Amino acid sequence: MDRKEIFSRVDHTLLYPVSTWEQIRVLCDQAIAFGAASVCIPSCYVRQAHAYVAGRMTICTVVGFPNGNTTPACKAFEAREAIENGAREIDMVINLGMLKAGNTQYVLDEIRLLKQTVGDLVLKVIIEVCDLTDEEKITMCDIVTKSGADFIKTSTGFSKGGATFHDVELFKAHVGPNVKIKAAGGIASFEDAERFIALGADRLGTSRIIKLALQEQIAEGTY
Repeated sequence: MDRKEIFSRVDHTLLYPVSTWEQIRVLCDQAIAFGAASVCIPSCYVRQAHAYVAGRMTICTVVGFPNGNTTPACKAFEAREAIENGAREIDMVINLGMLKAGNTQYVLDEIRLLKQTVGDLVLKVIIEVCDLTDEEKITMCDIVTKSGADFIKTSTGFSKGGATFHDVELFKAHVGPNVKIKAAGGIASFEDAERFIALGADRLGTSRIIKLALQEQIAEGTY
């Protein structure tokens, strides 16, 4: 697969609590240079990043992150503020405790509220696959399909595991045609990226792919 195609599917991501504006600025520069799909950054930097990229890159941020157990109204407020500040894609974390308790209507209503808040912009739903059984993952495929959200996303990258090939295959087999797939967490090589895409991932949440390309350019003396 052509690397430009891989880069075009990458949400170039930096969400660590200690991330500084200077690091976010560099992330934006890298994403623009390699033609990434977006930069996925903490909401406190969205306004500044939006002004900095000046239309050259899509800004994505996260809400209810990383635990997912804030209230739906809180998540909706986070999303509205982020959109006002320039975000065009929102990655929300579901309430995992409600799902585990079998309160699937709560989870569906929460996602629907966020999609109503986001409107025509992109909503990605993070279900944290490492904490779910396959049965629960399939349930979430059905819920996300019914909710009207745009993507189902594997992971925050802040729990005990990230995306697996099995999970992307499972998503592909069970989501509706209106739902795209984002694999995130632990994507460490171009080979991994290519396989995730081949299995059905439309987006990749990672910082490593573009960093690998930069390391290669430095080694070759072309950077």
